[in-house]
Amino acid sequence: MDRAIIGVDLGGTQMRVARFDAQLNIQERLAQPTKAREGRDRVISRLLDLIARVVPDEPAALEGIGVSVPGPINPHEGTVVKPPNLPGWHNVPIRQIIQERFGCPTYLGNDANVAALAEATQGAARGYRYVLYLTVSTGIGSGILDDGRLLVGAEGLGAEAGHMLMVVDGEVKDIEAVASGTAIARQAVERLRAGEVSLIRDLVNGDLDAVSARIVAQAAAQGDRLATSLIERAGFMVGLAVVSLLHVFNPQIVVVGGGVSNAGELLFAPLRRAVAEYVLDPAYCRGVPIVPASLGDNVALIGAAALVATHGGSFLPA
Repeated sequence: MDRAIIGVDLGGTQMRVARFDAQLNIQERLAQPTKAREGRDRVISRLLDLIARVVPDEPAALEGIGVSVPGPINPHEGTVVKPPNLPGWHNVPIRQIIQERFGCPTYLGNDANVAALAEATQGAARGYRYVLYLTVSTGIGSGILDDGRLLVGAEGLGAEAGHMLMVVDGEVKDIEAVASGTAIARQAVERLRAGEVSLIRDLVNGDLDAVSARIVAQAAAQGDRLATSLIERAGFMVGLAVVSLLHVFNPQIVVVGGGVSNAGELLFAPLRRAVAEYVLDPAYCRGVPIVPASLGDNVALIGAAALVATHGGSFLPA
């Protein structure tokens, strides 16, 4: 009997589920809006019904269910602690709820950790056991694998590299506050309101409330000086964070995903330059590729399924 794995991606905007085979190939995939404002109980009810639609006809064929959710969570207890984009969710025992409905092992991971696991099992970091993954998007998240095991900490709250602190212009800020997509958009608006000339203004028809990191990247791709400087600065700042992480974790590969990474070499070139310039010794980055993530929109679903295949991220197959 072929074994099946269910991957679940519960986001603030959309919930997605997929059935995978034992090799983590997607066999069926469904999605619908989360409608988080309707409240926790209604979201959970619709999520369970959506999962049921991809469960195999033979319950014995179901190996397990993996769930990706926004942090903070406690993966050891299987509890969603209090995600900002799921209002009313506070210490929700989602693993227990799913296990009781479907009677199979269920694993929980935050979205950045499962993305790291996905890239290590099926993506850009496949074949590596010491992996640093960063997602540079609306915020900055991370996942870290050490000898094939996800590092999550005593309460499952670890590996939050996006909240590493640095002093910028005399203020203590985390890397998310200076280099995320949200930060890039905010910095662009501040400089436009200060009178700088940029294609960004034209791309949003003068509506500065419509400025996003994607718009900034569009302008940068067309050679706009302001936009280019903002993407490059973000890349350099992320690079400084990577330097610290190289020193602490000594990974074999660094994978960078998230929407801002779509800026390509505009982001990666200054990131790599910061690493080369500030690393304690070249041994920390010699032979350590710094590469884009490869799994795209399915990364959370694949990572959720990989939670099952690796028993909660406790090991990667050798």
